[in-house]
Amino acid sequence: MDTLQIEPRDRPVLIELARQVAAAAADPANEAKRDLWRRHNALRGSRPPVFVHPDGAWVELLPPDQLVCRTDWARHLEYRLRQRLVRYQLIPDDVPIEKTLAIEKSAIEINRGWGLVPERIASSSSRGAWHYAPVVTELSDWKKLQKPHLEYDEALTRARFEQTRDCLGHILDVQLTGIRNFSFHMMHLYCDLRGLNEMMLDLVLEPNCVHDVMAFITEGFQGLIDQAVAQNLIGLNNNDQFHYTGGLGYTDELPAPGFDPGRVRLCDVWGAAEAQEFAGVSPEMHEEFVLSYERKLLAPFGLNGYGCCDDLTRKLPGVLQIPNLRRVSVSPWANVARCAEQLGKRVIMSWKAQPAYLAHEVFDEALVEQFLETELLKGRNSIMEIVLRDTHTCRMQPERFTRFTLLCRKVIDRIYPQPEGGQPT
Repeated sequence: MDTLQIEPRDRPVLIELARQVAAAAADPANEAKRDLWRRHNALRGSRPPVFVHPDGAWVELLPPDQLVCRTDWARHLEYRLRQRLVRYQLIPDDVPIEKTLAIEKSAIEINRGWGLVPERIASSSSRGAWHYAPVVTELSDWKKLQKPHLEYDEALTRARFEQTRDCLGHILDVQLTGIRNFSFHMMHLYCDLRGLNEMMLDLVLEPNCVHDVMAFITEGFQGLIDQAVAQNLIGLNNNDQFHYTGGLGYTDELPAPGFDPGRVRLCDVWGAAEAQEFAGVSPEMHEEFVLSYERKLLAPFGLNGYGCCDDLTRKLPGVLQIPNLRRVSVSPWANVARCAEQLGKRVIMSWKAQPAYLAHEVFDEALVEQFLETELLKGRNSIMEIVLRDTHTCRMQPERFTRFTLLCRKVIDRIYPQPEGGQPT
C-alpha cells in the first residue's frame, strides 16, 4: 500500500491522539504562554521564558517501538502527536500546545551535496559521535562544487495534506504551510566536505581559497532562497515554530506591513545562522571568513537570530552588526556576565543551560538549582531566556526533564518579581 495512505486500522489511533492534543490545546495556560513569548520577543518581557527540548533524549521519552501505526506518513503523524502529549504531561515549560497541525510544502533540495557526497566515519555506538572523512582532499576538488536547486513536489504535498485533513481535520486545525525554518550553516557545509582540521589549516595557509568557496556557498544559499520565494514556498514562522538560535517565534512584529497572505516574503519571517565550527577561531577570522557572508544572507529577513553551541563572548561586537538581530545564543561555555553586559536589553540573550546535568549518573537537584541561580543572577539585567537543548540522554529517567523545569521555575520566582496578574512564566 502507498506509504502516504492512512490505513483504516490506523485512523482510530490518530483520531484518539488528536483528541488528546486538542484537549491539551484548550488549556487556558497556552494563551498566557503565547503572550509571554510575544512580550519577550518584543523585548518587553519581565521574566525569562523557559524552553526545554529533549533533542537526542526523545528516543528515551518516545521510543520508536511505542508507535503502533503502520505506514510511513501515519507513523510520522503519530510521532508528532505523541511528542506534544509527552511535552504536555512531562515538561511544564513555556511551550504552548497548539491545536494547529502544520503540513509543510515538500521542497526537495536537488544536489543536496553541492556536487559532492559528504562522508563520515561513524561510531561503533548507535548514538555515539562521528568524525569527518574529507572528500575535498585537494584544493582543486572545490571545483567540483555545484549549486543546489529546489523542486516543489506539489503532488506529494497535496497528498500529505489531504490525507491528514481527511483523517484529523474535524479535530485539529490542519494547515498547509510553506517552509518555516530558515537557518544557514555555511561552515558546517565547508567542514562536511573538507574536514574540521583541514578547515583550520585552510584559514591560515589558503585564505583566498576559503574566500572563494565561501562566496560560492553564499551564492548557492542565496539561490535557494530566491527559488523558494519565486515558487511561493515561504511560510510564516511567527508561531510555535522553534527558532534555531533558541526560543519560539511568537511575535506581533511579523509579518511586516504590506503582508499578503497569499505570498509570504522574507521580511515576514525569522532567519538565523551559526558557525559553531569556528568555536576556536578568533573574532577577527570569524568576521572575515564567515560573519561577513552570513550578514548578506540574513539581511532580507524580518527578524534574525545568531549562534548555537559556540562561545560568542568575544565575537558579539561583530554579531551585533547583523541586520534586524533580535536573538543571540549564549552557550554553556560562554561568559554570561560579559554577554549580558554587551547585549543589554537590545537583543534577547538565549542562554543555553548546561545539559550535562541531566546526563549525570545522579540528578543532583541542589547542584542544578545553585547553577541556575548563579547564571541567572549574572544575566539579570538582560532580556534572558532559558533554553535546555543537546540533551543526548536523561539516563532513561524522563522525570529529570520535569524536575529541571520546576527548578527553573523555582529560581525564576526567587530572582524575578511576579508579573502583573500573577501569571506564571
